[in-house]
Amino acid sequence: MTVHEFQQLIERTYYEKDAGRGWQETFIWFVEEVGELGRALRAEGREQVEAEFADVFAWLVTLASIHGVDLEAVARAKYGAGCPKCGAIPCACGERRKLDESL
Repeated sequence: MTVHEFQQLIERTYYEKDAGRGWQETFIWFVEEVGELGRALRAEGREQVEAEFADVFAWLVTLASIHGVDLEAVARAKYGAGCPKCGAIPCACGERRKLDESL
């Protein structure tokens, strides 16, 4: 499943309820899920961590949908060619700073 397909699935499943709640309340749910992910990363097993990543991703695409943002398209536009600052894959931004400091 692509990011776009996942976003469409989440829209079909939850959009009416989430849009009715509004982006502010939906954002609060998103932040709560991020907190649950943080707790899972510290204390839980792999299965719980994976479940929380899925929840965070679902709430993120919900927020994007409420704002009319195609998450896959904007991710590709910003990161599709590598680091948005230096254009490298992998990012070389930190290495450039280290090189400049050593000169």
